[in-house]
Amino acid sequence: MTHRISASLALVFLLGFINPALARVSGLPDFTGLVEEAVPAVVNIQVTQFGDRVTPDAEGAENPHDMEQMPEFFRRFFEAPGSPGYGTPDRQGAGSGFIIESDGYIMTNHHVVEGADEIIVRLADRREFEAELIGSDPLSDIALLKISATDLPTLNLGDSDALRPGEWVVAIGSPFNFEQSVTAGIVSAKGRSTNQQQYVPFIQTDVAINRGNSGGPLLNLDGEVVGINSWILSSGGGYMGLSFSIPIETANAAVKQLREHGKVSRGLLGVQVGAVTREMAEALDLDRPIGALVNDVTEGSAADKAGILPGDVILSFNDTSVETWSDLPPLVGANPPGTKAEVLVSRSGEEKTFKVTLDALEADQEGNLLASESGSGQSNALGLQVESIADEMRRALGDPDGGVLVARVESDEAYRAGIRRGDVILMINSEKIDDVESFERVIQSVPPGKAVALRVMRDGVTRFIAYTPAAEE
Repeated sequence: MTHRISASLALVFLLGFINPALARVSGLPDFTGLVEEAVPAVVNIQVTQFGDRVTPDAEGAENPHDMEQMPEFFRRFFEAPGSPGYGTPDRQGAGSGFIIESDGYIMTNHHVVEGADEIIVRLADRREFEAELIGSDPLSDIALLKISATDLPTLNLGDSDALRPGEWVVAIGSPFNFEQSVTAGIVSAKGRSTNQQQYVPFIQTDVAINRGNSGGPLLNLDGEVVGINSWILSSGGGYMGLSFSIPIETANAAVKQLREHGKVSRGLLGVQVGAVTREMAEALDLDRPIGALVNDVTEGSAADKAGILPGDVILSFNDTSVETWSDLPPLVGANPPGTKAEVLVSRSGEEKTFKVTLDALEADQEGNLLASESGSGQSNALGLQVESIADEMRRALGDPDGGVLVARVESDEAYRAGIRRGDVILMINSEKIDDVESFERVIQSVPPGKAVALRVMRDGVTRFIAYTPAAEE
């Protein structure tokens, strides 16, 4: 008996010597070595969007320096914010990033640097550099920066496809400007998607992510980057256990195009797809709810030319299985225009294979999607095209009470305020929106030139967005 206990203790001692983490009572992995090696390559990013500078009105201002010399207390009585000659303050923000090449290339999120006039990168050794924006892609939420420095520490890129739910991962960043903060958790799920970013199969984790973590690395236990921390799902703006990261393969593919061309080009199949419900699967002779149901096919598109029809269920794209409708956009978008691919569909219970040549997903210089519809002008006073919400989509959106889906944002004012395609409008001012008819009825009574407040749901979170629609010409 004594001999058996001694042997067991010797085994525990030996395992602890080989891997100290195994000797810990908690059984948790030891992240210290990983963090010490990774932290030098993680950066803090400070961005500034310059406001309007004070420009005194030449008319009636004999001495433009008079206002500048006047004490601030008295100056407020002569000019109010928003009046001619009154400057607006700079807007500042912060985020994270990490060095991918020793000569100064840095990866971060698009939303961290969007609209920035000045980008300052602070290294772990406290050195600061003004960064050049090489390119930025809103559809993947990826941006590439460059600073003038050499011999910088870098992070190695890993394989997010190899990640498994339950695996330990670590995030490093600057939440609320607390630089080089480290948090850890596990992979909760893979392949998550949103209406706003259908081309990114997000990694879901329970790693604590907060404002300022965006753009920082998500690392596996080998210290390799497997994702870029991008956003959280929260009802109050803080961490609630649902964090989402961009897979490193998606990010790296975007970075390569940004470096070579300054923008990202994606293939387009030309279908509108939705979920396959249990009842739909039975009606379409499928043995289970699987695939992406083709709701519509764009005339003249790659899918149309190949012979794909509404009612088909796409089961795979280039031999990669399509389990749900959200699997399809990342698969298609990962390929450049002109790519030849095979699409397997189920039609009335019979499987068919179609050969397609992908079109180009059109985008403007900022990378925002352009609508395929032709025409000019706005469809209504708010500058928004909306549509009713199908039952399958309503369930996917969290079963909102009423509402209409934003199909297209035509108004610059609405876009700048934050309205995006895929948002659900629940209320305009104090009027509840039940359907498209009630939306059209309410906007008829909106006074021209007056601000409107829209209650909007996005990713399960509701908020109000206000803006002043452009006056009709």
